[in-house]
Amino acid sequence: MIALNLNPRCRVINNLIKNSVRFILLVLLQVVIVQNIRLGSYIILLPYILFILLLPFETPKLLVLFSSFLIGLTIDMFYDTAGLHAAACTMIGFVRFYILKLLAPREGYDPGQLPTVDSMGQVWFLTYGGLMIFIHHLIFFYLEMFRFDEFFRTMLRVLLSTIGTFVFIYVVQFLFYKKTRNE
Repeated sequence: MIALNLNPRCRVINNLIKNSVRFILLVLLQVVIVQNIRLGSYIILLPYILFILLLPFETPKLLVLFSSFLIGLTIDMFYDTAGLHAAACTMIGFVRFYILKLLAPREGYDPGQLPTVDSMGQVWFLTYGGLMIFIHHLIFFYLEMFRFDEFFRTMLRVLLSTIGTFVFIYVVQFLFYKKTRNE
């Protein structure tokens, strides 16, 4: 098989286009479809954070932070939530680097590789995605409540919404992302 050695500038533009399209599609998915799904008062699906989860490994930290803040702010505009999504997204944009470092394989991540189930494996993605979604939901729901008198009820919402969002994101990956590994 012949490997194309793309010019680094072309690769950057290609990544920018792909991530911009992913940004728009995930925001539309969140505000047009998922916002209207009611699973009770304890489960709230927030699959738009898949945008942050799927940023390429080599994305600079500052760009991850800016992109995370931007997608959170965009969702805040549609949900009228006064910065809750922006705060939670910025936090997971910040911790993403440390979680990826913690979960890095010995040989490191391959350039251009995305952190998907297919490219990294189910156990790796369960750990990575589960941690990122849990942290996002923990920040989001406790900022939304802004008091600890309903600590256990809020924690139940965090856990159930984390599971619901993770399952949704897991299914979306199998529907829209091609298999990239050879098995």
